[in-house]
Amino acid sequence: MVRDGTLGTLPSVQPLRVAVIGAGYWGPNLARNFTTSPHTDLLWICDIEPGKAERLARGTAATPTERFDDVLSDDRVEAIAIATPAETHVDLALAAIDSGRHVMVEKPLAASAEEGIAIVERAEARGVQVMCDHTFCYTAPVRRIRNIIRAGDLGQLRYFDSVRINLGLIQSNIDVFWDLAPHDLSILDYILPEGVVVEGVSAHGADPVGAGHACVGYLTMPLSNGGIAHVSLNWLSPTKIRTTIIGGSRRMLVWDDLQQDQRLRIFDSGVEIQTGLDDDERRRLLVSYRAGDMIAPALDGGEALADVVAEFAHSVREGRPSLTDGRAGLRVVRLLEAVDASLAKGGMLIPVEGS
Repeated sequence: MVRDGTLGTLPSVQPLRVAVIGAGYWGPNLARNFTTSPHTDLLWICDIEPGKAERLARGTAATPTERFDDVLSDDRVEAIAIATPAETHVDLALAAIDSGRHVMVEKPLAASAEEGIAIVERAEARGVQVMCDHTFCYTAPVRRIRNIIRAGDLGQLRYFDSVRINLGLIQSNIDVFWDLAPHDLSILDYILPEGVVVEGVSAHGADPVGAGHACVGYLTMPLSNGGIAHVSLNWLSPTKIRTTIIGGSRRMLVWDDLQQDQRLRIFDSGVEIQTGLDDDERRRLLVSYRAGDMIAPALDGGEALADVVAEFAHSVREGRPSLTDGRAGLRVVRLLEAVDASLAKGGMLIPVEGS
């Protein structure tokens, strides 16, 4: 295991015995990967809705149940993966932690920073691992971006600009920020250079269709190194776009997740303003532009969630935090809470606490 974000060929470990809680949207993906991974054994699938767990368990060796207590009472279960609505995460996670189980939680980690803190601190006190399923952080493009930035290949990070828009699905219980932004915020948290943090959040949202909460939203976030991050989110776009542009002082890159080929392109381009000038020269703004070669690095095509599952198993067996541990999940929840506070104050910049 390479701890810089690159997941190479993982050594074999004693399979981690796991239960999946929640058989709705994301639970089936977790169940499939826990079943096929050589690093895990899926023992239980639990969902309170009658028949859901039973249907998902067909074709697996897992036992279905509607009772969470059935899972907790099975001493074979070492870890529990929670794929339920965010407002249920804290109770399920704390019960699992108190029973001595390691926990993987679907994003966001919790419905509030207070709940996220409770999960993280309880796990640390009990000596168990908490992992947040920030799946995009395990994709080949994001892992490569992280390594490029942390190697200094882009130079100083100047901006992060992400667009995540599509037509639907409009959620009834959460706004576009809590639905889509966890992807981009977790990516930003993951790829930022060491020592660089988000200092605050300014959020603007609109509900032009009367859904009862924002369906279109924009986030602006100053970075501690003088750079800036911007995220555009939209449930009402006629076209689907998943593009991130990152600019550095030496190079820039574009990640288009919908491209089959050349998903990641790195440009040897830049802009420089001549320094050490007097006032008259500054008024002439002596700017130089560099437009060099573009390269599109080869990327592997493995399923990111398989790497999530493998990382979870190895973090437990090795007794170390995962690449997207509970504290990473808590940082994202803090940003989402700052989004809510900014919306309530008309887009005011809200400082973000550390975790």
